[in-house]
Amino acid sequence: MMLTRRSLLLAASAAALVPSAHAAKDRDESEWVVGVIPDKPFNIDIVNIRKIPPAFRRQDVRFEGPEGPDTLVVDAANRFLYFVTAPRRAIRFGIAVGREGAAWKGSAVVGRKAKWPTWTPTANMRRRNPKLPVQVKGGPENPLGARALYLFQNGIDTLYRIHGTNEPWSIGKAASSGCIRMLNEDAFELYGSVPVGAKVVVR
Repeated sequence: MMLTRRSLLLAASAAALVPSAHAAKDRDESEWVVGVIPDKPFNIDIVNIRKIPPAFRRQDVRFEGPEGPDTLVVDAANRFLYFVTAPRRAIRFGIAVGREGAAWKGSAVVGRKAKWPTWTPTANMRRRNPKLPVQVKGGPENPLGARALYLFQNGIDTLYRIHGTNEPWSIGKAASSGCIRMLNEDAFELYGSVPVGAKVVVR
């Protein structure tokens, strides 16, 4: 079932809009976080949507691509992810994509999904930055955020993910190491709506 932002905000109201304890070190949390989605073992921050440029806010749109319902289509150049819901209709989300030279394109499927996923930097990432940890457990400080969809080709993990982020200000930018970032609340919605095996097209 697709969850609307209104339903997320109602869930947050039920939790008394508890402020997150995980502020960005260089951002004023009070400007970014308006409440939480109750979750375990951590709550999920709801971002102040007014901080996100209007084009990159979740919205129902007309979809002109050939892909059918339940397909995820990533338009990397324009920083959009479409979840096709019906012929010529989709939910469009704003995303952050890989910096030039780090982005991936092609067709895949959702091979698995994870709540509060563990982040394991690839060997290439660690070669570029030897200070990176070998692994980071799931949690609010984890770069993969609250939810992740793992992209597979022919049964093999591509090492690319569609995932949440603890840096909501990066949405709409080329800011990641190649994966596809979304607001945590949007990744939470996709996690509940997209089954394992769903087709993913990254353009």
